[in-house]
Amino acid sequence: MKMLIAIIKPFKLDAVREALSDIGVQGMTVTEVRGFGRQKGHTELYRGAEYTVDLLPKIKLEVALAPENVDKAIDAIAKAAKTGQIGDGKIFVYDLGQTVRIRTGESGVNAV
Repeated sequence: MKMLIAIIKPFKLDAVREALSDIGVQGMTVTEVRGFGRQKGHTELYRGAEYTVDLLPKIKLEVALAPENVDKAIDAIAKAAKTGQIGDGKIFVYDLGQTVRIRTGESGVNAV
């Protein structure tokens, strides 16, 4: 099993969710997070005062997948989340040691 974690722009969530659904991904965890990468935030103007927003809003997706589905999921997320601008996000893939469905006790790929 693999754990795929993607950090994307918030307005791309629906497009990414639909792309994953189209390839058969049945579930995911979505978390609102804040962070920055190369863009290091941005400057905004509020009531004539300029201030820096250091941590930008992002969406973190977590998806548990069978190893054979990882490449399809990476392609789907990358295509759906891409804007071509800095801050589009990142995708991380980790080995998942064990997966257990609490309700039935199923484990491994059957638990996903």
